[in-house]
Amino acid sequence: MVVVGAGMVAHRFAEQMVARGGGWQLTVVGDEPYAPYDRVHLSDAITGASVEDLTLDPSVWDDERVELVTGDAVATLDRDAQTVTTRSGRVVAYDDLVLATGSWPWVPRTDGADLPGVLAYRTLDDINAITGWVARRRAELGRPVRGVVVGGGVLGLEAAAALQNLGASATVVEFADRLMAVQLDAGGGEALRVLVRDTGIDVRTTTAASRVLAGPDGTVASLELSTGEVLDADVVVFSTGIRPRDRLARESGLGIGERGGVLVGPTCRSSDPRVWAIGECASHDGECAGLVAPGNTMADVVVDQLFGGTTTYVRPADGTKLKGVGVEAASFGDVLALTPGALEVTFADPVARTYRKLVVSDDARTLLGGVFVGDIALYSSLRPLLGRALGADPSAFLAPEGGAPATLEVPDDVVVCSCANVTAGTIRGAVTEHGCRSVGEVKTCTRAGTVCGSCVPMVTTIVNRSLEQAGVAVSNAMCEHFAMPRAELFALVRAGAERTFSEIVAAHGTGRGCAICRPVVASILSSLGVGHVLQPDQAALQDTNDHLLANLQKDGTYSVVPRMPGGEVTPDKLLAFAQVAADFGLFTRVTGAQRLGMFGARQDQLPEIWRRLVEAGFESGQAYGKSLRAVKTCVGSTWCRFGVQDSSSMAVRLELRYRGLRSPHKFKVGVSGCARECAEARGKDVGVIATAQGWNVYVGGNGGFTPRHAELLAEDLDDDTLVRVIDRFLALYIRSADRLQRTAPWVAAYPGGMAALRAVVVEDRDGVAAELEAEIERHVAGYVDEWRATLDDPAKVAQFTPYLNAPERTDPDLAYVPRRGQRVPLPLEVVAAPPEGRATTAVAERVCTLDALTPERGAGVLLGGSVPVAVFRLADDRVLAVQQRDPFSGANVLSRGIVGDRGGRPTLTSPMHKQVWDLETGQCLDPVGKDPRDLRVYRVTVDGGDVLLGS
Repeated sequence: MVVVGAGMVAHRFAEQMVARGGGWQLTVVGDEPYAPYDRVHLSDAITGASVEDLTLDPSVWDDERVELVTGDAVATLDRDAQTVTTRSGRVVAYDDLVLATGSWPWVPRTDGADLPGVLAYRTLDDINAITGWVARRRAELGRPVRGVVVGGGVLGLEAAAALQNLGASATVVEFADRLMAVQLDAGGGEALRVLVRDTGIDVRTTTAASRVLAGPDGTVASLELSTGEVLDADVVVFSTGIRPRDRLARESGLGIGERGGVLVGPTCRSSDPRVWAIGECASHDGECAGLVAPGNTMADVVVDQLFGGTTTYVRPADGTKLKGVGVEAASFGDVLALTPGALEVTFADPVARTYRKLVVSDDARTLLGGVFVGDIALYSSLRPLLGRALGADPSAFLAPEGGAPATLEVPDDVVVCSCANVTAGTIRGAVTEHGCRSVGEVKTCTRAGTVCGSCVPMVTTIVNRSLEQAGVAVSNAMCEHFAMPRAELFALVRAGAERTFSEIVAAHGTGRGCAICRPVVASILSSLGVGHVLQPDQAALQDTNDHLLANLQKDGTYSVVPRMPGGEVTPDKLLAFAQVAADFGLFTRVTGAQRLGMFGARQDQLPEIWRRLVEAGFESGQAYGKSLRAVKTCVGSTWCRFGVQDSSSMAVRLELRYRGLRSPHKFKVGVSGCARECAEARGKDVGVIATAQGWNVYVGGNGGFTPRHAELLAEDLDDDTLVRVIDRFLALYIRSADRLQRTAPWVAAYPGGMAALRAVVVEDRDGVAAELEAEIERHVAGYVDEWRATLDDPAKVAQFTPYLNAPERTDPDLAYVPRRGQRVPLPLEVVAAPPEGRATTAVAERVCTLDALTPERGAGVLLGGSVPVAVFRLADDRVLAVQQRDPFSGANVLSRGIVGDRGGRPTLTSPMHKQVWDLETGQCLDPVGKDPRDLRVYRVTVDGGDVLLGS
């Protein structure tokens, strides 16, 4: 068999062939230089995803029956000889041929469309071309690049967001009267236009590109619209639809659909019984589907037919979800209510900027379609019910306090994941028949939720209900030591008298704790203002960075980031910072939080570095903590001619108010002085944007792995009201969020959604506003700079000693090379697992006293004057010792790990990447692949208060 094309659908075909087994040979030939990759998340390449990140499961190409050919397009098809010939001249024979050639981006006839700087948005090469062009033009012009995207559909909006992510401005031009005209109705389109413009993307509708105009250098300079308006443009991206790539079919005489595409019947077989077509190049019932799900279904049909099956193609229900733009929009089914007798049930909230509509049959029982803009939480739960009975009044789903009824059950034959064609019954079977006990296991077993991810919420619901029905408890326990989630434990500690870990675990948990619950308890105590993080009863609880009040780097050294409120710093402080960095030979850079950072500080150097910084007027920036990181801002009305409020002063006020505030996860704040949003406030956990009347506050945004724009919480607030609203929001988040839950998922999961959150925080529906404000006031009144308090306490400073028996010695494995005028670390050697057995020495060597070891916390010692060893004193005064070098990272850091237990046995968790070992045997309890990398264990004896290593 030969497959022409190496896209997502071709990958699906090969995957299904391998799963079927049997004797066959398959050659997949693609013209792109890459293995099949995820086009659904193509825009991720702009924000840092590599080709490897986007590449689909490569294991299918490891099968000896499968050959993948890339970068060599098929040039001709000879149906008589049953061969294809590639551009390089290779001739490949076939018994069955599958055309999976996809589509090409259609650009309407437009004068100047061939100018340099006019690009498409379809493939990885297109992304690379856009990225390169924008970078080149920015360097040539010395200013931000101006971009225009022609086409306001899903890909057009993603292209506009991609331009923004590259630092360019973006204007979208759409011929229809609304954005996403195929997927949204007029109300949804208008709601989306407002949200998109809030992100900084300009929008022109009911107009078209007339011609592209060149500048003096021959490259694109502007775009003239059919209305006569001329838009300045340094790059123009066309995203105006696709056309099937059917050249091979046409040239070889195969049947072609009326609108193009290889004509196929219900078996996906073409007019030649030996040639099949799947995906966007196939025309079925006069349509070429431009989505992954129909293509995957076609691939499954052809595989079944080749193995003698009778499956035929039925197009799965269409559904579209906007990704990578920072706003939410999704739809499915008959969005325009064209079905005779169809009823439309709509709820629009212009304040919350949400729009929701259900289309139902004339008896209001059968779901025909749905549109969701601004809040798409219902999309994944309702889409599988398309064409089926809702089981409830449609308005119950759309009201502000609404949502999918708890009794909503999805029938077994409903396709939940259309990308992988997985039904609800298959998901349930993974639990009941295959023993899956988590969403991750179900995804691996069924492939549901592994392509676009939009079905994951519904998959999670089905898995949890299946587990409950099977009598398997769906635990919300934090870990084996605490049977409740973080929010419940926070409430118990807040209301109780327990103020140490031992008291808390005795009252509410069991065992010694672990790397999950110990840092959570430490965070809760800090949030409640209980002591210093390095005081004796809390030091052993601290996670990787809080362990030494600095961010651990990959070589075991640390970064130092002092606070610079609002990004402001005086010349004197700049000089002091530079002198410290020079004296200690540290790498320096400007961080993404408008601060300066030093990198490469050894743990023994940290106190002296901070002593000098504190003397110069700096304080801890807490870049290491699950707390406020920084408040990013612009210069605002103080300097900027566009500023409408003093954003710099507000940013400094907020940063000085919330500095040191410990929370379930880190949080970031942004303050912009006008709607131009230079501080990118809507990408922050709390975003403040100036208006002529005051301030708008947005919450629940973040960048990172899953970017999300913050949602509007309140408008036109004065200074003091703004602060009170943020106080309430943060205090409520600290109370009720789960462990390591950023504000974005917390806001998204808040019961009742943004309307309910607004009612609690802004309107004080529950009467807790004064209580929440008081909690923040207590924090402000009790704030103490953690580093200043550390330097004032010799016992805390002593915790920074790298080796107890050789305090003057430093890490023997640190090495550096010069780069761009500074020094950077050499890669560390990663060692294999040590031989079995315990390490011994000829004579037992005294390394420290028992009193020098903090219970449940590690310390470093040198054995024989050169071998780094990590020593741990348990609560029962037993002492255990293992190698200091982390076998996965190569860094000498294991003494800085967290001690706990698993099943009653003492454990050690790496501060680097959280692998866990049995502290008594050295066995790796969380192996990576087939390489467990156990630890070398040292014999320890305690004699008269002295700790001895060796025999």
